[in-house]
Amino acid sequence: MTETPSKTYKEENFPVASFLIPKKLRTTILTFYTYARNADDIADSSELSSQEKIELLNEFEKVILGENPTTQQSICALQLRETLKEKNISIQSALDLLKAFKQDAIGYTYKNWNDLMAYCYNSAGSVGRFMLDLHQENPSTYWPSNALCAALQLNNHLQDCKDDFLTKKRVYLPLDWFKENNTNYDALLDIKTSGPLRNIFNQMCNGIDALLIESSPLPLVIVNRGLRMEVCTIYKLAQLLLNHLKTKDILEKHVDLNKFDWFLSFFYGIFLGTRRKKIKCLDKKQILQKK
Repeated sequence: MTETPSKTYKEENFPVASFLIPKKLRTTILTFYTYARNADDIADSSELSSQEKIELLNEFEKVILGENPTTQQSICALQLRETLKEKNISIQSALDLLKAFKQDAIGYTYKNWNDLMAYCYNSAGSVGRFMLDLHQENPSTYWPSNALCAALQLNNHLQDCKDDFLTKKRVYLPLDWFKENNTNYDALLDIKTSGPLRNIFNQMCNGIDALLIESSPLPLVIVNRGLRMEVCTIYKLAQLLLNHLKTKDILEKHVDLNKFDWFLSFFYGIFLGTRRKKIKCLDKKQILQKK
């Protein structure tokens, strides 16, 4: 497999090490991103067997733990280990991330919502906890951060659900929802969304709405202004993408953020992030009514 990452940080759905983050920290963030992107590419590779993927990810893990000599493939893991040691940051987030990629590598079935939340804790949640540790924020910020990161993760999975099943045979939607709606994974391959599948998508959107409500106190407890502005920006992007996913047919055409969404979100993030005010989110009663 190629050693060149399949995607750069500029191609992500949400800002990575943007100008809002203190300049002195951006290199460290990009080191973590490179590690994550390379591990993700291993898990997604069509050239490797599940066993080969697990072996390579185990190699990353041992390098992070300082137990293994570094190979060409795992240089990014060594660079991250050295950076985390220099910054006095725990390696736990880097290890948690690998747990999620190992699930991807073997093809994991998410039986229910709790299964999916556990995956999000290790995947997107680990990135959020790393960012908070890097900015020396209080660990009390982990809880709302985990919720926001899970919302971002599920937005992406809903956005890519058709392609994920078609090309990787992965489904990041609870299996019990399919059973409740008398349908199966093959419905994801239809040209347009069926009624039962729309019900499942609506359940996912309601879950993401609830996670955004749960994460809304995060800007109030983040001390670093740059990080606070980026969090507010990301929050708004998550809301806008979710609104698109609610109103458009996900199977008919890939749903993406547009340039105006990005402009509005950065304006929103800078405006609110400098004031440390609570982000506006959907009223909890609205969520309950939708359910």
